[in-house]
Amino acid sequence: MVVILLGPPGVGKGTQGVLLAEVTGARHLATGDLLRAARRDGTEFGRQAQGYMDRGELVPDRLIVDLVCEVLGTLDCETGVVFDGFPRTVPQAEALAEALAEAGRQVDRVIVLEADDELLVKRIGGRRTCSTCGAVYNVFFRPSRREGVCDRDGTVLVHRADDDPATIRRRLEVYRQDTASIVRFYEGSAARLERVRANRPVAEVQDALREAVGTP
Repeated sequence: MVVILLGPPGVGKGTQGVLLAEVTGARHLATGDLLRAARRDGTEFGRQAQGYMDRGELVPDRLIVDLVCEVLGTLDCETGVVFDGFPRTVPQAEALAEALAEAGRQVDRVIVLEADDELLVKRIGGRRTCSTCGAVYNVFFRPSRREGVCDRDGTVLVHRADDDPATIRRRLEVYRQDTASIVRFYEGSAARLERVRANRPVAEVQDALREAVGTP
């Protein structure tokens, strides 16, 4: 099964996508993770994407599509996929449909996760990350035991430049502008589209997702 999780930054696509992939045995494919890895490794792709991400803008379709299709090419047809953060534009959705069709597959479920902007700003703005082990904390919802320091290894936590309130609101604005057309695209496709409120505990949202994809 091919599942797409749509939703604004901070809505919990990453957390929910990982959990859903684990229970279904699928591959969790997050373009955000792929982009950050490219930036960390200093690849040409990463350097090109850096500027867009720091400004809270979407990375151009041509870069994202090439990266995702490269990964899809390594998977067999029996492996399920949970897409997290892709596609974000209609051209990306069309490119994904073409890539899947070549493998005799299609998008089966599209789930739109929703939450109020103020909650999303608080979730993202309070995020702190350990640059050593990758652990993520939140000063409002899940703070580290010692302020500003990772519980695991004592590394000073980082507040990403694109996690300031102004950039967050810009990212939410870009999301609304570009993703509305994606929703319309899938409403007119063979995929089943559902909406799930994500301003609830993680377990409740995950239960709703599993129900949406028909997994106990």
